[in-house]
Amino acid sequence: MTVAVLAVQGDFAEHEAMLEGLGAEVFEIREKADLDRPFDGLVLPGGESTVQGKLLRELELFEPLREKILSGTPVFGTCAGLILLARRLSNDGNVYFGALPVTVRRNAYGRQLGSFYAEEEFKGIGKIPMTFIRAPYIESAGEDVDILARVDGNIVAARRGNVLGISFHPEVDGDTSVHRYFLDMVEGKR
Repeated sequence: MTVAVLAVQGDFAEHEAMLEGLGAEVFEIREKADLDRPFDGLVLPGGESTVQGKLLRELELFEPLREKILSGTPVFGTCAGLILLARRLSNDGNVYFGALPVTVRRNAYGRQLGSFYAEEEFKGIGKIPMTFIRAPYIESAGEDVDILARVDGNIVAARRGNVLGISFHPEVDGDTSVHRYFLDMVEGKR
């Protein structure tokens, strides 16, 4: 199984290490030519969504990746990746891939000082560590969206079909549960 990780900005290296540790073959998408390699799943890491969106367009990666996502390639977005996947942002006029029918609030917990750690239930996994860094959360979700986790009543993980979006950073906690969940999605086990 091969997973591509968007590597134009953000914490892509941490995702790569976790996925490789779980036995996946991983490569980075940095330029349009990287899309010539076949892949079974895609990771959109945390970072700065506005910068990532701008770079995706400048590097001519946006449309080809959007087509792959909309055609069913499993995709996993964390933090900024969730913002890129959201159909609507409540406090920003931008829409990027629009593949997950949710409304997301950017920087919902405030700036860097609003970062925090929690341990909460993740549907199908159990209680896991969750680190939030300038995190968004999901304000509302479409009827066919599966809510996977909440913290203080706010939706922080959701899935619809091939699209998994979460507010937190599982790649920094050393717990591989969410990455394993995604690899199970890629293999058609979830």
